[in-house]
Amino acid sequence: QLERLAAANPQKLNWKTSIVDLLKLLDIDSSFAARKEMAVELGCPADLMGDSAKMNVWLHKTVLARIAANGGNVPPELLD
Repeated sequence: QLERLAAANPQKLNWKTSIVDLLKLLDIDSSFAARKEMAVELGCPADLMGDSAKMNVWLHKTVLARIAANGGNVPPELLD
């Protein structure tokens, strides 16, 4: 479904590597404040919270893992 959403989206979203683009694809607030709040809610380790790049990578992998855990078909290479 993510591929279908991406194909239908007028923006070229790099959702496979970008948490901002993944959230845009899912029509979720992708602002830094929203991502930080989501990271806290999902249990991001405190040592990653001070580095936005590391937090974003963690958040991207965690959101994809949650999608997969809830029945989403996520390519295995995106879950590593």
